[in-house]
Amino acid sequence: MGPNYHRPSVPMAPAFSQVTSPPNPLNGGWKQAQPEDTALRGKWWEIYQDSQLNQLEEKITISNQTLKAAMDEYFQAREQVRVARSNYYPTVSAGPSVSRTRESYNQPNTQRSVTKYQYNTFTLEGQALWEPDLWGQVRRTVEQARANAQASAADLANVELSIRSELATDYFEMRGLDTQQVLFDRTVSDYTDYYNLTKIRFKGGVATDVDVAEAETQLRTTRAQAIDIAVARSQYEHAIATLVGVTASSFSLPAMPLRLRLSDIPSSVPSALLERRPDIAAAERRTAAANAQIGVAISAYYPTISLNGVGGFESTNPGTWIQGPSALWGLGGSALETLFDAGRRHAITQQTRDAYDMQVANYRQTVLVAFQEVEDNLVALRVLNEEATVESAAVDSAKRSLLLSTKRYKGGVTTYLEVLSAQTAQLNNERTSADITTRQFVASVALIKALGGGWNTTQLPNP
Repeated sequence: MGPNYHRPSVPMAPAFSQVTSPPNPLNGGWKQAQPEDTALRGKWWEIYQDSQLNQLEEKITISNQTLKAAMDEYFQAREQVRVARSNYYPTVSAGPSVSRTRESYNQPNTQRSVTKYQYNTFTLEGQALWEPDLWGQVRRTVEQARANAQASAADLANVELSIRSELATDYFEMRGLDTQQVLFDRTVSDYTDYYNLTKIRFKGGVATDVDVAEAETQLRTTRAQAIDIAVARSQYEHAIATLVGVTASSFSLPAMPLRLRLSDIPSSVPSALLERRPDIAAAERRTAAANAQIGVAISAYYPTISLNGVGGFESTNPGTWIQGPSALWGLGGSALETLFDAGRRHAITQQTRDAYDMQVANYRQTVLVAFQEVEDNLVALRVLNEEATVESAAVDSAKRSLLLSTKRYKGGVTTYLEVLSAQTAQLNNERTSADITTRQFVASVALIKALGGGWNTTQLPNP
């Protein structure tokens, strides 16, 4: 009973707008994907070639509690398939019983000896009850449970992808802060030299006390900013500890500036996204489950057929309990059809159809959001690459400006205010450049997540 499932159509584009020819990474590790292929494979985080990140990612599977909870949820859904499948078969029960009975001495129309009013009954009986799946209710229920289990497996893959991408994001954010820490430590050292220079010039009468105050203010402000970076870095470090399943107080990572080379990430074609995003797969499987539920609801319009049988032995004497004359058996069947339910079955059937339409809408919305996320991160990477090039030139210009201003100040041509402005411009541009590098890595992780990581629908189980 009910409609057979066909995957709903979804909006599709021939290509991502930000990609003309997806680049191939170094060493030929990945390739441009076809609709039936998978561009991202396996341990996607290894493309960054960072041994520390690789070690942290390996701990996710072993120690992350959120992932374990999602795995147990999938195991529950898988067992539900077995529960549904058990309805294909009869329910068989058996067991012995022993009873002692005393009848009334004063019951009517009886003249028996007192001894026959009390007797034992020894019974060994088995029963079988079976409802044959004539209308496909069990088949649709199994189909629904299997689709739900596959959706749960896709949820598990999506949780794992989210956790791993969150770990990589936190890791690159932390290393980006390490880069800024190195920048601020060097800047504090440089500003200390400038501060000492102004004091020497002030003692020599070629600088004012204002120059000394400005240099001191710049130095102390920069020191405060350097301290503030340590707070943010600790928070990312603690977040990583939680993700790998250890207490924050017992976990630490050495400072390591972000100086990795950012690899190109192939974006494939939009049609492949349907096979590679676990959240899309989960939404599609829930749509299939909702479709199967329609068949379950429609089967309620047809009679419920039951076959039952009973067999065993019964005797009043233990010595003759398991003997041929003590055997008993019975076979029977029944059919029950609901004639009037005040529209209950119709309402339930319509409810399942509405639930299916809702899941179709959710599925299509999930696909649209997936395309949006890919496009967003492709744009982010393209713009950040352009911004990095421009900002690199700005850093070079700021360094040159500070060098010239310093020479002018030492020569007595200008005040320290010009040096101060050049220092601020250089620090801001260098910090912006470091921030852009961090954002590039974070955007690349987000793009990999948007593309589904190394997962594809062939990894869905068939419970």
